[in-house]
Amino acid sequence: MASQRVSGTLALLSAALLLAGCAGSGEDPPVISTQGTGIVNGSPDTVRIVLGVETRASEASTALNDNAERARSLIETIRAQGVEEQDITTENLSVRPDFQPDGGIDGYVVTNQVAATLRDVDKSGELIDAAAGAAGDAIRIEQLTFSIDDDSDLRAQARARAVTRAQEQAEQIADAAGAELGAVHSITEIPETGAMPFPASRSLADGASSTPIEAGSQELAVSVSVTYEIN
Repeated sequence: MASQRVSGTLALLSAALLLAGCAGSGEDPPVISTQGTGIVNGSPDTVRIVLGVETRASEASTALNDNAERARSLIETIRAQGVEEQDITTENLSVRPDFQPDGGIDGYVVTNQVAATLRDVDKSGELIDAAAGAAGDAIRIEQLTFSIDDDSDLRAQARARAVTRAQEQAEQIADAAGAELGAVHSITEIPETGAMPFPASRSLADGASSTPIEAGSQELAVSVSVTYEIN
């Protein structure tokens, strides 16, 4: 009998050790992964306008001198419109030959691009009109990009909506599978691709009517990937 009791005790001890080993094996729990996107809308309060001055002449030096004079006048006009010095940037300066269909060179083209960032979107049209007056027919509007200077509050709202949508999807999947949604295992915000700027390359003739600029509404989206444990 004593021998049997010892054997039984050893068997129970061996089973306990086996269960402890399984519990500590480090196997990952079953999970569900979903993605959610939160979208909010806000009114842009900042606009970045890239203005170009394009001149042509039979000689490069002549085209460059003409361009420098017009570009200088443009920059002074931008300053006069109340744009801060740190918000005025030279984007590009190029000199290139003007090729004809037969391959010959018929003069040179000089382009100087200046970016101005306005903190008051409503003044965009006034700035463009003033720029046209300063540079004349040489003015080019290369690009307009609207943005929200401080979008932290909107981004927080979008982020919360994204997490809520991801959780709703996870609950639906868990219910369909007859499982119970557990704790959050991991959560990752998916990097955004960024807003595309609005290209607006064109010339403005002297005496043009006031240029209307409508900022409209800007959509901000945040996407997250959430992994939940399931029971």
